[in-house]
Amino acid sequence: MACLLEKERTMDLDGARVLVAGATGVLGGALTAELAARGARPALAGRDPARLARAARDHPGAPAVLFDAYDPASCARAVHEANTLLGGLDAVVTAFGSVGFGRAAEVGDEVGEHLAAVNFLAPAAFFRAALTVMGPGSVIAAFTGVVARRPQPGMADYSASKAALSAWLAAVRREARTGGVRVLEVSPGHLDTGFAGRSVAGTAPPMPPGGDPGRVVRAVADALEADAELLRTAPDGTPVVERRAG
Repeated sequence: MACLLEKERTMDLDGARVLVAGATGVLGGALTAELAARGARPALAGRDPARLARAARDHPGAPAVLFDAYDPASCARAVHEANTLLGGLDAVVTAFGSVGFGRAAEVGDEVGEHLAAVNFLAPAAFFRAALTVMGPGSVIAAFTGVVARRPQPGMADYSASKAALSAWLAAVRREARTGGVRVLEVSPGHLDTGFAGRSVAGTAPPMPPGGDPGRVVRAVADALEADAELLRTAPDGTPVVERRAG
């Protein structure tokens, strides 16, 4: 375990070609801006054409590609389009998701299916495609969340969808190491992004104040450059990196 400020650089973001899936969201938009400020060449992926066009205006010259998280084939197409438009990819980051609340006996199967599709199957589709085009020294990175390791009552289906992605990343990490591709999981605590207020079902329970998303985004950019495999936050919100996550 080590502070991100003590990172050993393994990737230089200056000039790096990075696809950010979910670039129209709060975290994805902030991460795209941070990467661009460090000299990266971002490609933006989102599902809403109008929001994607607005995001693209903030990053002149950055490719913008559409995807639908309910359509895994569109996630793969987004990767291949970005790879063509940028002339290669050095990193692919998924920063999108959906949340739902409610007791397990009361949450409908359709909600569970939605959360699994958006939070697990769609990121996996992005990364399956990425692993076919990316070479040694590249990174795939996903936002999961603290619920992936500490499932919460009233959030069983949401917790399970994030835990499924975390488990998938852990297995793929071991597969990808032989090819020189690093797998980074970003698992912060509750952040002040308004995400909980956009649930597909139920109402969020009372929560403590969320952490600073900007602080986490800066730490993610550091972790992409460092030899990091897991980024989490300490109880006080401090980003912490683990260089070997399993």
